[in-house]
Amino acid sequence: MSAGGGARAIIAALAANAGIALAKFVGFLVTGSSSMLAEAAHSVADTSNQALLLLGQKTSRRRATEQHPFGFGRDRYFYSFIVALLLFSVGAVFAMYEGIHKIEEPSELSSPIVAIIILVLAVGLETFSFITAITESKKIKGSVTWWGFIRQSRTPELPVVLLEDAGALLGLMFALFGVGLATITGDPVWDGIGTLMIGLLLAVIAGILIVEMKSLLIGEGATPDELDTIVDELTAGKVQRVIHIRTQYLGPDELLVAAKIALSPGLTLAEVAQAIDDAELRVRNKVASVRLIYLEPDLDRSITADA
Repeated sequence: MSAGGGARAIIAALAANAGIALAKFVGFLVTGSSSMLAEAAHSVADTSNQALLLLGQKTSRRRATEQHPFGFGRDRYFYSFIVALLLFSVGAVFAMYEGIHKIEEPSELSSPIVAIIILVLAVGLETFSFITAITESKKIKGSVTWWGFIRQSRTPELPVVLLEDAGALLGLMFALFGVGLATITGDPVWDGIGTLMIGLLLAVIAGILIVEMKSLLIGEGATPDELDTIVDELTAGKVQRVIHIRTQYLGPDELLVAAKIALSPGLTLAEVAQAIDDAELRVRNKVASVRLIYLEPDLDRSITADA
């Protein structure tokens, strides 16, 4: 993913959520709807989350230091993990608390039409943000499903924004459901039920993000397709086979490759060095994210044994 593409989706989501959060707070003050308050807290959490994603992109570009020789690429994973925690604590837990409280102690809504108008406008803004995220994601998604993209992507920002925007749209539907039924039936308990549904939805989304971001933060290797390509490019020229290989993403655009390769017997030192240089060049030409390659040469003992 290009930094520019991810930044466009994040900025679109940040602008949309900041405006939506303000409108929802106004709606809550006018109507007293707990669904509006839960959605306002949700939008505040999302706005903070997008700011954290932008911060992660900025800090990840710092130069490598003696203490961090592989750079700071994983800052993007760290801040994405914090985003997931905030979505759960600020969004999900607060909404569930408000929902349960409103169900136990329901109170009449005032001016519910105001809440409905604000929620409809929020749907429009969230749809714009969601479409932007989808457009940017399609550039790197390839042929995998959307669920596969969220699970397999080594770049954290777009999956985070996609899930947040999808959750925001569903949350708005739940809020409309709660406020609408409370207005139609005259029973404010429905507002609490809608709020509780928002909280449960956010908890599920936060859980998915926490699992995925934890995996990236700990360190994931190349995708199966990338690994096959790397091995194919290594096993060409004077490289007979890959004895073993390890890969790990140091950041979304920085893949480390370490491999022990079997070379043809009888090569001079200069030929060994050239074979390694050629192998590294082939891999980098095919897999753009490969930044660091460490190759340990060895003889192909299966060939020498047969000889």
